[in-house]
Amino acid sequence: MSFEFPLPDVGEGLTEADIVSWKVAVGDTVTVNQILVEIETAKSLVELPSPQAGEVGALLVEEGQTIEVGTPIIRFGDSDGGSDNAGASAPAAGETQAATEGGGDAEGGATLVGYGAKAASSKRRPRKGAGVAAPANPSQAPAAQEAPAPAAAPAAAAAAPAEATAPATASAGKPLAKPPVRKLAKDLGLDLAAIAPTGSRGEVTRDDVKAAASGTGAAATAAAVPSAGSAAASAGAGSSGELEERIPFKGVAKMMAKAMVESAFTMPHVTEFLDVDVTETMAFVRRLKSTKFLGEDIKVSPLLLVAKAVAWAVARNPRINSCLEGDEIVVKKYVNLGVAAATPRGLIVPNIKGAHAMGLTDLAQGIQDLTALARSGKTPPADQSGGTITITNVGVFGVDAGTPIINPGEAAILAFGQIRKKPWVVGDEIVPRDITTLSVSADHRVVDGEIISKFLADVGRGLEDPTLLLA
Repeated sequence: MSFEFPLPDVGEGLTEADIVSWKVAVGDTVTVNQILVEIETAKSLVELPSPQAGEVGALLVEEGQTIEVGTPIIRFGDSDGGSDNAGASAPAAGETQAATEGGGDAEGGATLVGYGAKAASSKRRPRKGAGVAAPANPSQAPAAQEAPAPAAAPAAAAAAPAEATAPATASAGKPLAKPPVRKLAKDLGLDLAAIAPTGSRGEVTRDDVKAAASGTGAAATAAAVPSAGSAAASAGAGSSGELEERIPFKGVAKMMAKAMVESAFTMPHVTEFLDVDVTETMAFVRRLKSTKFLGEDIKVSPLLLVAKAVAWAVARNPRINSCLEGDEIVVKKYVNLGVAAATPRGLIVPNIKGAHAMGLTDLAQGIQDLTALARSGKTPPADQSGGTITITNVGVFGVDAGTPIINPGEAAILAFGQIRKKPWVVGDEIVPRDITTLSVSADHRVVDGEIISKFLADVGRGLEDPTLLLA
């Protein structure tokens, strides 16, 4: 008896994900909740735990593949067991809850909460390359507007299990290889089709490519054929270096791009600027650092005071903390403060829930945790939704100011520029002071110039005199 585990909707309303790396291999015995695979969605890296205990019969998708929610990714039990037990992947809600609380059933195929196909339907989606599957939840998925193009030569969905158990073979003359291996071959100017594969599924491995490049092994019998990019580079630059780099446009980068296009062409943006003397804020930051007043492990930066100033200014100008929903302007009485974070996977905007009610210690800890998760690439989807207003720290890149695009679902975003010593008029004298530039982009449908100006002025006032923020 076998059981196939489909790619679950991990609670983000997304329709597809990339297989990043398998944590198990065929023949491994796994336990309930043992991590099976790491996937990348349009929002974050997610580790999928096993819904049951048992032996891994087959890995149905390869690393680097992009697949749709509902596509079987792993088979437990006999590899030739077919899909007789596929229905086990869609238990009723009550069975799912019971299995989760009781630890699961190795033979029954009980799934974890939120995993597996929906109880309302046990029909399997066609695999990628076998037709187009409808999004699992099109009304809730931002990516649902981008339906994938139908495959040119659809295969019968029933053939999917057989395909998975058979040795992998190249289709239409295209050699099998993982994306990193393809990139290595391209960088070395080698034609994958001319390299003899030694992988267990008939794929070209990294060692095969290295052997071909060094002139050893079975791959040495095939002459290296420069790629088109390498040939062009050699002709134009007299070397084998590449003149172009192609970066896959997917995952976080693609989702953020869609969100920014939607925001820029839906909301009429208006941006205002304000130069602020933050000399007192910088002195306060230095005192907090030297005294360890907020705690030994708490990192203090000017961003902490900017975050506090935004929350304080929102309390004085609540309309800035709103959004437009249909025919209603929804003013939020709480602040879920977004902080734009540049990560290796692209720009994300996680938010600190309940920032309006936090003191400096909690707010500093929130920023610290948010930053650490963002750098790891594993920010939970829940931390990236529900934001009410956002800060983007462009100053960390040595930039004075900008006109940021509003995060969808919000009405304003504040850009915090670099802090520099500048001549400043204090009383009747010109003295050197720490100066920064703040800029606010706001949705002019929701807020007018008066609200924007008062909010920005209050943020500036709080940074000029940080004692106001402690009241």
